[in-house]
Amino acid sequence: MNIQNNIEQKLLAHFDPAHLEVINESSMHNVPVGSESHFKVVLVTPKFAGERLINRHRAVNAVLKEELALHIHALALHTYTRDEWHHLYGDVPDSPRCLGGMQKQA
Repeated sequence: MNIQNNIEQKLLAHFDPAHLEVINESSMHNVPVGSESHFKVVLVTPKFAGERLINRHRAVNAVLKEELALHIHALALHTYTRDEWHHLYGDVPDSPRCLGGMQKQA
């Protein structure tokens, strides 16, 4: 299993998120191709309710303690409650209805 998958699995298990993105940003840095050393995490969970930003980051860092010690050089954290996420980004828009583009026209 790769580092990105380890991060995803640990965060899913510990935080039961409403939304999780783990993005490997290593290619944006001066590292060999295929590296897994720089990540951005977007984590939305009710477990952050009432927690200050520093405590949210500490909680994520504690879950990823092994990865941070051995593999991760940089970790950008974006941590939100569901209400904060909704306030900032709103709902995900629905896809438009299909207009039958693949159906034969009469």
